[in-house]
Amino acid sequence: VPVDVIVVGFAMFAVFFGAGNLIFPPYLGMQSGSHWFLGFLCFFVADAGLAVLTVLATTTGDGTAEGLLSRLGKVPAKLITFLMILCIGPLVAVPRTCATVYEMAVLPLLPSAGSWVFGAIFFAIVLALTIRPGSVVDIIGRVLTPMLLLTLACLVIKGIISPIGAVAPVPTDFPVAKAGFSAGYQTMDVLGAVPITLVLLKSVVEKGYSNKKSQLRVMLPASLVAMLGLFLVYCGLAYLGATTSLLDVGDINQAGLVVLVTELLLKRFGVVLLGLIVFFACMTTAVGLTSSTADYFSSLTRGKVSYTVFVIAICAFGMVVSNVGISAIIALASPLLNVIYPVLLTQILLSFVSKYISRDWVFRGAAIGAFVPALLDVLCEYGLPFAFVRALPLSGMGLGWVLPAVAGGILGALIPNRKSA
Repeated sequence: VPVDVIVVGFAMFAVFFGAGNLIFPPYLGMQSGSHWFLGFLCFFVADAGLAVLTVLATTTGDGTAEGLLSRLGKVPAKLITFLMILCIGPLVAVPRTCATVYEMAVLPLLPSAGSWVFGAIFFAIVLALTIRPGSVVDIIGRVLTPMLLLTLACLVIKGIISPIGAVAPVPTDFPVAKAGFSAGYQTMDVLGAVPITLVLLKSVVEKGYSNKKSQLRVMLPASLVAMLGLFLVYCGLAYLGATTSLLDVGDINQAGLVVLVTELLLKRFGVVLLGLIVFFACMTTAVGLTSSTADYFSSLTRGKVSYTVFVIAICAFGMVVSNVGISAIIALASPLLNVIYPVLLTQILLSFVSKYISRDWVFRGAAIGAFVPALLDVLCEYGLPFAFVRALPLSGMGLGWVLPAVAGGILGALIPNRKSA
């Protein structure tokens, strides 16, 4: 059991630790200055904390996203699941991994490399690793994750022994907590947690854990292994970012800061090392997400279209989308995530007390209460006159939807279930 726990835990860590997880913590550390630890903690809760909660909620349920959302009704559950899978699959997360490797690892070393050629090579490797679903978890857990952890450890240890610079005092008007939560959402790990759990559970079953109780005995400690790994890595990366807070870096973006930190700490060798870190981080995520989304789409057709066909289709589509560039992919993802996340989070939290709630309208009311202010907040970003949602309690932390969701759930408790015929 300990070996299985560590392998599954490493695989969980590696699939969660992708493009966003590498580029957001250092930038957050730089912005937060002396308050970098608070920013890191908020990021950790919004990313790893909620993702692991989702893994456990899915494991204790029927192991599907629709099972987690079932109390909303069949059609809303199917629609939200479909949108989630599109985000973490071919539309956003999978092509983002390829675009990140190209912009952060390939271009600094090979400036003349074409994005289409690199995309074809990247997705050919993803295809080769994903085509046999049973071996995915073991390949990630036994081979790719230790290599990823070793390369990251080199970078963080060097940054602790020889810091880049002093840590700046944080500006009083900078919302450290809100920036941390917002960056945590951008990683999309909560959206990915449901389908990723399906792949992990499939591997756990193949290892001989056939009932819920024995599966939880592996998944719970494996989740703790993954959380510990993410805690240490995020903490190290956020600290590295904080040590650049007094540097004049100009109008640098998240990816650019990671390249700069690595170059300052490890010179030209650092650029090569960063290439390895980015490659392993993004490859493990691409493999996990391609596998889980192909599994979902195949089950949607009741097996009429095979897993292998969907793996090929996702890789081909991902290669095309990756060529628009990482900035365009992040811009596409942001409004979608800001609307889907709050609805999903209400259902995850309520799922833990689901057996004590007899009325489905509690789940629906909470979802509607979260959805409306989240949607209005996104529309406000596009200049529509809904600025009043910014006055809601907790909106300064990006959590303005929380109290309306609670109110919606309470109102829903007053509506009885429709009696069966």
